[in-house]
Amino acid sequence: MSAAYQLAFVYPAAFALLPPEMDAPEARALMVAIGFQESGFSDRYQVLDSGVKGAGRGFYQFELGGGVAGVLAHPSTRAIALHVLTELNYPPDARSCYVALEHSDILAACFARLLLWTDSEHLPGPHAATRAWKIYERLWRPGKPHPDAFPAHFAQAWSLVDVDGE
Repeated sequence: MSAAYQLAFVYPAAFALLPPEMDAPEARALMVAIGFQESGFSDRYQVLDSGVKGAGRGFYQFELGGGVAGVLAHPSTRAIALHVLTELNYPPDARSCYVALEHSDILAACFARLLLWTDSEHLPGPHAATRAWKIYERLWRPGKPHPDAFPAHFAQAWSLVDVDGE
C-alpha cells in the first residue's frame, strides 16, 4: 500500500463520509505524514521490537484506549464517528471499531482526520514541519517518538498532495 494509493482512492472515499469542511490539503498532507511516521503505510498493526504484535492498529496505529476512545468520546467528533461507522456497517463500539481499523483503510483515514479535528490548532502548511510535529505528538502521543524522521515525512507528504484539487 502506498501513500499515493491512499491519496487517490482511500482519502476520497473517507472524505465523502466526513463533513466537507474537514477536507483540506493541510489535512491530507498531515495524515500522509502521520501514516509515514506511524507505519510507512506498510504495517496494519504495530510491530514491537521483539516482533510481537503491539497495541496500534491500522496505518495510523490507533490504540483502543487512546485514539479510538478519544474520537468516539470527543464532543466534536462523536456524532461524525458514529455516522461513519453506520455508513461502513460497523458496530458503534470501541472494540469493534478498533478491530476494524486494522483492515479498513477508509475507517482508519476517517479516524485519523477526526482525531486531527479534535485539536484547536490550525493545521500547518507545507513549511511548518515543527508545528505539524507538535500536533502529531500531542494527539498521537507516540511511545517511542522519532522527531528526526518527521520533517522528511512531512515534506514528502506535501510533495504528494495535490494542492490544486485536480
